[in-house]
Amino acid sequence: MTRITLAHGNGGHYMRQLIEEIFAARLANPQLDANADAAVLPALHGEVLMTVDGFTVKPLEFPGGNIGSLAVHGTVNDLAVSGAVARYLSLSAIIEEGFELQILERLIAGMAAAAQQAGVKVVCGDTKVVPKGEGSGVYFTTTGIGIRTPGLALSMRNIKAGDTILVSGPVGDHGTAVLLAREQFGLKGDIASDSASVLPLCQALYDLPGLRFMRDPTRGGLATVLHEIHKYTSIGVRITQRNVPVRDAVASVCEILGYDPLYLACEGRVVAVVDASDAQHALRRWRQLPQGKDAQIIGKLDNNSQRVIAETAIGGERFIEELEDDPLPRIC
Repeated sequence: MTRITLAHGNGGHYMRQLIEEIFAARLANPQLDANADAAVLPALHGEVLMTVDGFTVKPLEFPGGNIGSLAVHGTVNDLAVSGAVARYLSLSAIIEEGFELQILERLIAGMAAAAQQAGVKVVCGDTKVVPKGEGSGVYFTTTGIGIRTPGLALSMRNIKAGDTILVSGPVGDHGTAVLLAREQFGLKGDIASDSASVLPLCQALYDLPGLRFMRDPTRGGLATVLHEIHKYTSIGVRITQRNVPVRDAVASVCEILGYDPLYLACEGRVVAVVDASDAQHALRRWRQLPQGKDAQIIGKLDNNSQRVIAETAIGGERFIEELEDDPLPRIC
């Protein structure tokens, strides 16, 4: 049998075979018991954080990753920017009838490799099969549990006027890589997704006394994070557009197709807000890491502004408007 059938979701022999030979075999760890209805976890010491995320990216495989590795990175990163180290994940897989088992194996292999690299374990899961035409290959939903670093409470409520905004690397890589992988526009390129765990980037700043807030700019990209900060704090946001790192290839694709890289998803970047006195220190720490070598200070919180504003390369200004239409659906 080379494809998923409805029998793979009926609780019988084929479902057991699917779980044991693909999921359990790839994701094996001491806490994962494919014959149990719940995972038994050791006692967790410290403040426990939990997050949940769903993944519907199209195509399922793209340069730099696949939906399996993306599910791990996305969940681990939501915990990391909240100040927590991910320990355990759950996985829910909704698979469409007719889906190729060989592709599913690659997706779960990608998930397993990402989990091992991030130091997190998938400890329980659930599998459902939907009839052909009622899905889109496969969807994953993950729940993550992590332990927050003692004394660290990152929040937008900590942000103050005069604080500095940094980004850990080039923006728009993931969105552009997925866009090109769809082959809708006849464009080719070697742009790869930035999908990765951002925990090392976050941990590099955890002990900075002036660290206020961090966020991974996924759906809606950097621009959406800036608007979220502005909406919550009622403080203006002012960035210098030439300081925002964007790869030349990404900028070229966006220029051709009419996209703005500020709105395209990242899956391995961090936006941080720090006290101005800690900004250079934070930048040096990031640039010492492979993932942060292209980090930049991009702007500040400005009480003299009531909008999100970008200073342009020619000395003018433009409003960065809040995202309304989805320019690139099913990006993560």
